[in-house]
Amino acid sequence: MAEDIVLPIPNLKLPQQLYVLSKPQLSHLHNDARNALLEGIKADQMAPYYKIITAAASGGLPLEQTLLDEMDKANQEELKRLDERLEEAEKIEGESEISDALRAKANYLTRIGDKDRAIAAQKLALEKTPMLGSRIDIVLTLVRIGFFFGDNEVITSNLAQAEKLVDKGGDWDRRNRLKVYNGLHLLSIRQFKRGGELFSDALSTFTATELLTYNDFVALTVISNTLTLNRVDLKKKIISAPEVMQVLPEVPVLGDLVKNLYECYYDKFFVALASLEQTCFLPSRVLNAHARFYVREMRILAYNQLLESYRSLTLESLSRAFGVSVDFVDNELSRFIANGRLHCNIDKVHGIVETTRPSLKNAQYDTVIRQGDVLLNQIQRLSKVLY
Repeated sequence: MAEDIVLPIPNLKLPQQLYVLSKPQLSHLHNDARNALLEGIKADQMAPYYKIITAAASGGLPLEQTLLDEMDKANQEELKRLDERLEEAEKIEGESEISDALRAKANYLTRIGDKDRAIAAQKLALEKTPMLGSRIDIVLTLVRIGFFFGDNEVITSNLAQAEKLVDKGGDWDRRNRLKVYNGLHLLSIRQFKRGGELFSDALSTFTATELLTYNDFVALTVISNTLTLNRVDLKKKIISAPEVMQVLPEVPVLGDLVKNLYECYYDKFFVALASLEQTCFLPSRVLNAHARFYVREMRILAYNQLLESYRSLTLESLSRAFGVSVDFVDNELSRFIANGRLHCNIDKVHGIVETTRPSLKNAQYDTVIRQGDVLLNQIQRLSKVLY
């Protein structure tokens, strides 16, 4: 059915290209990004968006007045046609035709990157659209507008609205697409665990190509879950997943990262992690802000994974395992130990790292005591209210 077709608007590849152009350290990617950005703008005749990015100091594109005039003229002509179609529907046709006309205009404003008018038009179309499935699609379009312009308020408010609509009876496809939308938002705000869970759930049923390409979706699934899953689940849900196995040959750095971590080839893992930072995190509009955090957490994960197998290790053997110098390991472990992220001590005199993992029974006992105190306090408060 026509109303079930999800249009890939706005084109979310364009803000990624604009982001690359705004980073001087990514100058080796600028030519390709500039060409792709300009081609996308021309293809959708995005005069309003073109005005915004050429006016910005970091826009990366010079203003071509002739091109802007051509696109602006095309926009005005199409909007006039859509307004005439809406007037006709309001005069002689029913609610369904009016809703279709409103959505057509809203989608065109969304396509050309006219943010304020697009949001207003989508909200008007939402008010006039009775079908639940179509209403969910409109709200998800508003979420994509938020992603396109980096507007967190638009994203969060419309994700919450989409959740409510889906709970009222959204179909299987829309439920799964909403998982991907939520997962991408969670990754953008550094909630890798919950975002990774949602991505993993949607791995075999991914249909949200209007938001992400399939390869990008799988890459984000691997990145988020490698950080948060234990070894057993990592093998089961990621390494052995057919969807992941299909894509990893196209993104070999991800394959090197997850397989070397799982198989305990830590020197190769460190190399893959450094490569991932340069090729996937730093050029990414979504992941760039989390690059240092992710690299640090992955290093801690690898150190813990090795140390939990031994009561003690020499600094020299540890440095060999990770393919780095003794001084590097010494400095990094010292920092992580001081922050409480690694449970071990360094005996610098003898060049030994001794693990100091707390007893599991002691930890469970402490948890019971803490939770018991909280429960007793709540009971005391309740007794005062009742008596």
